[in-house]
Amino acid sequence: MVPSLLFEIMLIGLLGIGSQWVAWRYRMPAIVIMSITGLLAGPILGLMNPEEDFGELYNPIISVAVAIILFEGSLNLSFKEIRGLGRPVFRISTIGAFLSWILGSLTAHYVAGLSWTAAFVIGGIFIVTGPTVIMPLLRQSKLKPRPAKILKWEGIIVDPVGALLAVFAFEIITFLTANNPDGSSLLIFFAASVFAGILGWACGKGIGLMFEHGYIPEFLKSPAVFIVVIACFTLADEIVHETGLLAVTAMGITLANMGISSIDDMRHFKENVSILLISAIFIMLTASLQTETLLQVFDPAIMGYVLLMMFIVRPLSIFLSTIGTDLALNEKMLLGWIAPRGIVALTVSGYFASILSEAGYADASLITTITFALVFTTVVAHGFSIGSLAKKLHLSKEGRPGTLIVGSNNFTVNLARSLQKVKAPVIIVDSSWERLRKAREAGVPFFHGQMLSEQTEYRLDTIPYEYMIAATEYNSYNALVCTTFMPEYGRTNVFKVSPYRRDLNGMGDIVHKVGGRILFRQDLSLEDLNQKTREHYIFRQTTITNRYTYKQYLEEKDEDTVLLYAMKPSGRMRFYSEELRVSPEPGDTVVSLTPPVKEKKKIQQRLENQRNNNGKSS
Repeated sequence: MVPSLLFEIMLIGLLGIGSQWVAWRYRMPAIVIMSITGLLAGPILGLMNPEEDFGELYNPIISVAVAIILFEGSLNLSFKEIRGLGRPVFRISTIGAFLSWILGSLTAHYVAGLSWTAAFVIGGIFIVTGPTVIMPLLRQSKLKPRPAKILKWEGIIVDPVGALLAVFAFEIITFLTANNPDGSSLLIFFAASVFAGILGWACGKGIGLMFEHGYIPEFLKSPAVFIVVIACFTLADEIVHETGLLAVTAMGITLANMGISSIDDMRHFKENVSILLISAIFIMLTASLQTETLLQVFDPAIMGYVLLMMFIVRPLSIFLSTIGTDLALNEKMLLGWIAPRGIVALTVSGYFASILSEAGYADASLITTITFALVFTTVVAHGFSIGSLAKKLHLSKEGRPGTLIVGSNNFTVNLARSLQKVKAPVIIVDSSWERLRKAREAGVPFFHGQMLSEQTEYRLDTIPYEYMIAATEYNSYNALVCTTFMPEYGRTNVFKVSPYRRDLNGMGDIVHKVGGRILFRQDLSLEDLNQKTREHYIFRQTTITNRYTYKQYLEEKDEDTVLLYAMKPSGRMRFYSEELRVSPEPGDTVVSLTPPVKEKKKIQQRLENQRNNNGKSS
């Protein structure tokens, strides 16, 4: 066991974020790594048991964390995003959820051997997928926008519905099986659910209006939202347990659709907090499991139940609920397979296990075991299969990492053509149709629109692109684009090119610190690069080998050569920058902007060698 509670809190954070890093480094599902790490730290090695160590604080901590995670997910649910997806999302979230509940409950009773009460309670819980498991999988798999948005919306909409459905099932069955049925408990439940929805809407609307009218300063906006989320969840949850999830979901959706600009700024902060909470909570939940629970997972009845839920219940509910929609067969197949369960299922099932146990149900202890079995199996199976399945069904944008270039000019068009030659996805975005003429004539993919516009956010598919280059003639705009998209692309993948060697407004030092790394060299401006392309500089590819090393290449290159990027055989790229160290290895290709004089000399040397060889052969 760990020496102190403080040490345990440190260890939970370290294991959680460490698992996220390992998953990122080796391109594996983060939830799988976190689950394995939690099991090793808890029941297997016995280093900690958070449920026992935290005592009465354990359940409130989990509940508040789940509420914040769910709010952060619902904050992404702008109704503009589901234009054209309304019918499939509505069908899956209503008819599909109902079918999944009924079929899952019947399976739990007849296969897993649960009583009707426990079966219908667990059936309601298992319609939940949730943002904590869906979002990481979507980031990992690079699905096409349509199936990705459907899975995201289903996960967040159904998340509170599953918890409420479990409460509803418990209240109904308790009412029907009672010796003296009292309908007041049902009325209280329905009234509390309506109150939770109204409370969430009121909290979202209220704090949104305060933001719009400037009643809350910028530095207090994120803390204020946090406190309101916790208050909204707590007030609803104190009236009827689990209605708090409905309240925070309603609050998040209300804020997301008010069109408040500052919400976008907070969204990145909340995503960071959400990742931290997901990491910590998953470690805490899995580390708190008992060894007996793990051994029960291998019971044939439980394993049979898990397999039927994955291969029969989920696909059947999706196919039946989407009859008459415009979903293609390959989309239905993907949606019918992907349904990982996560934190909400674990936390809610733990609550109902204790409630059913207090009510005298002998099979209540099996609920936690079945939940963990389904959560872990679906997370592993779906996490490792979503990428390959999406490729086979032609629903994946997976491929070589692409580059999104903001600004159309001579240099960026030629840079895009060089990326096309190495088969890397590329697109140029510009608000001027005239400037895009160069891209159109060169056959380079382009998008006509303002990069920072809300319309561009919904119309431009950015999934294939991992790198962004801001190379317009406005230095401040380049910095603003980099600052805006740095949280999405990562600090090492966002670059800017200075339009001029010296900022005409004297703002160079300030803009330099705003955002984005300087592409290539600090003394090399967009004006210089455009001039080089007009002077017919060559975009040259050089392969580094064991014989022709990178060191030798650097020694022999012309001093006017501009190193652009290095590409590995796998397609991974590294753009040159003074702030990043690029060290190509044998097999890598270095792309550079080479003076035409040196290129002519190389061509002449090559022709001379050919003539000499021909002379010898004759």
